[in-house]
Amino acid sequence: MLSRRGALLLAAGGLAQLSLPRAAPAAPLAGLPADHRAEVSGLLAERARALGAGPAAPPVEAAYRNLVLGPAGEPDRLTVTAELTVRVAGYDEYPVVHPRRLVLLRARDGWRVEREEGTGGPAPLWDLGSVRAASGAHCLVLGLAGGPDPAQLAAVADRAVPAVTALWGTAWAGRLLLELPATEEQFGRLLDADPAGWTGMAAVTTAAPGAPWHTPADRVLVNPEAYQGLSDFGRQVVTTHEAVHVATRADTRAWTPLWLSEGVADWTGYRDSGRSPRQIAPELARDVAAGKVPSALPADRDFTAGAAGIAQAYEQSWLACDLIARRFGADRLVAYYRAVGAAGAGAGREQQSDRVLRDELGLGLGEFTELWAAEVRRLAG
Repeated sequence: MLSRRGALLLAAGGLAQLSLPRAAPAAPLAGLPADHRAEVSGLLAERARALGAGPAAPPVEAAYRNLVLGPAGEPDRLTVTAELTVRVAGYDEYPVVHPRRLVLLRARDGWRVEREEGTGGPAPLWDLGSVRAASGAHCLVLGLAGGPDPAQLAAVADRAVPAVTALWGTAWAGRLLLELPATEEQFGRLLDADPAGWTGMAAVTTAAPGAPWHTPADRVLVNPEAYQGLSDFGRQVVTTHEAVHVATRADTRAWTPLWLSEGVADWTGYRDSGRSPRQIAPELARDVAAGKVPSALPADRDFTAGAAGIAQAYEQSWLACDLIARRFGADRLVAYYRAVGAAGAGAGREQQSDRVLRDELGLGLGEFTELWAAEVRRLAG
């Protein structure tokens, strides 16, 4: 599931993309004696280096920057605001930025950190426990001690990346960075969202905080409880689905309808699986058998986490993209997706959809919807 709440304030999620912060102030920790400034700076530099220390630690480059001393308090206690920047080597072109507040105490042996906490936005994985890493040929999985084995997820991701590249080409980075917390509550903290709204969502792709627009700094966040409840086949479909969102980020815009972005991701995940439409869309098939037949393609709001009928929205979207691929070919589905992103916002979304459909596939939105509705009705057979 794409956090189109992240890359575009992508409507399925709620994580906004941020621009890079301003450069560090000229006099960090102004007001402290020079020797104390040097000691505190050294303490935080060592603390940042520790994020990448240890044999199982991920390959990260971390730093505290924009250090600002808080209001004067006790002489041996300091409050410092800062930005923790973390760049995963080989995956992040730009560092991920986390605003922090630190309380430092001075003892006989020097300054130490009494407490550190985030001051807004998603929590970094490092806040939730000891981080361990598992590398694959096409991926890096960052997990937490005590959680699921990240090596198992790496094996799944290594199969997903070539499958996505085979369809979507090599213009993307061709690698995945995945974060695997130990609990659903931690998954919610990584999203800065109520985990209750994400129950049943196995994974979501988010834009990393602080990364400039359209840079390869996407994270696939995995909900361990929902993911572990899937079959091996289901895990592969979910991971391939998220890999599509990473691969198509440069072609996805705010005006790309969610039925298309989620549909192509599901279609790629199920591609060549041998599953029948009724196996892929069981909830929709049950609705149709009960006489509940949709007359329009899913709206963006139908994909909101926790929405009633969200499973049917995904299945309807898969069926729409499957229709395009079967009728026109997989290459035309890819071309259509990219044409929608390149078309611009336009005067009206439906009019624009109609125009791009005519240009790319030779039929209008109304005709396409009728063909899709006929495919939906066939699920009852």
